[in-house]
Amino acid sequence: MNPLSSPLLTDLYQLTMLQAYGDAGMNDVAVFEVFVRKLPRERNFLVAAGLEQVLEYITAFHFSAEELAWIEDSGLFRQGFTDHLANLRFTGEVHAMPEGTIFFPNEPILRVTAPMMEAQILETRVVNLLHLQTLIASKAARCTLAADGRGLVDFGLRRAHGAEAGLYAARASYLAGFTGTATTLAGPMFGIPVFGTMAHSFVQAHADEADAFEHFARSFPDNAVLLVDTYDTAEAARTVVELLPRFVAHGITPKGVRLDSGDLDALSREVRTILDEGGLRDTTIFASGNLDETRIRELVAAGAPIDSFGVGTALVTSSDAPSLDMVYKLEEYAGRPRRKRSTGKATWPGRKQVYRQYAPDGRFERDVVALEGEPQPGEPLLTPVLHGKDRLQPPPTLSQIRERAQAGLARLPDALRLAEHARRPYPVSISPVLRHLAEEVDSMTGAKSGV
Repeated sequence: MNPLSSPLLTDLYQLTMLQAYGDAGMNDVAVFEVFVRKLPRERNFLVAAGLEQVLEYITAFHFSAEELAWIEDSGLFRQGFTDHLANLRFTGEVHAMPEGTIFFPNEPILRVTAPMMEAQILETRVVNLLHLQTLIASKAARCTLAADGRGLVDFGLRRAHGAEAGLYAARASYLAGFTGTATTLAGPMFGIPVFGTMAHSFVQAHADEADAFEHFARSFPDNAVLLVDTYDTAEAARTVVELLPRFVAHGITPKGVRLDSGDLDALSREVRTILDEGGLRDTTIFASGNLDETRIRELVAAGAPIDSFGVGTALVTSSDAPSLDMVYKLEEYAGRPRRKRSTGKATWPGRKQVYRQYAPDGRFERDVVALEGEPQPGEPLLTPVLHGKDRLQPPPTLSQIRERAQAGLARLPDALRLAEHARRPYPVSISPVLRHLAEEVDSMTGAKSGV
């Protein structure tokens, strides 16, 4: 049993509902949509990510003999329930925004259309996969904007909430604009560039800091990045300069030095001066240590001579906004529009499309959420991606997704590019036809409109 692809990696109520649906003979076509109800205050936009893993999960979906045996033996379900599950495969359709698309609240980023039992059982894992990568990609995009062209490396695996989270954070941050990751497995898994220097323990293990630098540089003559803040940062930078004749004798030019603590602005200026005066003008400065988009923006604005940044805990935990109000809601069943009317959680009924309109300068101007097929100006953002197990278009490469995200970030209005909460949120309107449908659905159930 592969736990990460198992259909048992779900909430129990998905299975209890399936048994009840089966008992009632309810397996007509259902339409579910994934969207985010509202933005965290710390976000002005989100970046869609995780679709590739969702499609992999859906196309491989099935219950193994071992899983069926557990269900049978659990005592939680009636005998014979597993007969309904044994041949359960996805036969429906999936529409989605391409990964890397910028989106906003109340905009469906994925739609599942399938017989109820197939569509319902997907809910938990689909949201789980989309939520994590969208959360991290959105955080990473803010860092990308703050870095203003400087390099960014994901340093977060050790602080991630589990191994899968660390790997997917590497993927999500790369598609949002990071240069690469320190998570080695992300290289062979996703084709992401991997980066690494040394730990303070390597320096401490040597009796002399100069020996540590020389040993490391000889092991990596073409890629030596030396950690210079274990003891005294300025003295360590001078040591690197003093070692230059020995480096040159062995064909080595230090690629960079890394700062991991202290006043990064002041230290980077001091180290830059030492390196430049010592003939190491091409040796870069890499900074890490409790960085996030706010601190990066401050360092860039101050003109700190830092070439690249490593971002760890704040990225992989999205520390300032660690969750999104992302949901998977039923919008149609058996050909009839449905909607939830709970206070503060009302949904818009029916199969929907998102249309993006652009200003004359090419920037995003406004979005409209409308019924599928409803005539609207603008670019439709949801596209068909899956029919049964058949992909309807070749999977994009991660580089192509990254390019889409970068193009979207470049077209954001200036106010949304800032780290601060935008005074005016990006305009997302609901079409009059969709509003009228919501009123009709409410009138058929004798309820007052909740939106």
